[in-house]
Amino acid sequence: MSKIDKLKERINYLKVWLGIFVVTNIGLIGWLAEHYADGIPKAIVAFISIMTITVLVLLVHRKINNKIDELEEL
Repeated sequence: MSKIDKLKERINYLKVWLGIFVVTNIGLIGWLAEHYADGIPKAIVAFISIMTITVLVLLVHRKINNKIDELEEL
């Protein structure tokens, strides 16, 4: 397998995880909007989870961009 093909497969793999993280984040935001009055501890845990997954989305997005830049150099 050539280096270009490997990079393309890695990008595709990262895109799958990016999609999973985005969908999970949207679900958590919806859950929090619906259950914010259930109690402060649940809301805090949900908010921390949302922030963590948002950071993961940004990191995966940055990694995808770096891989695309690597493709341009080949």
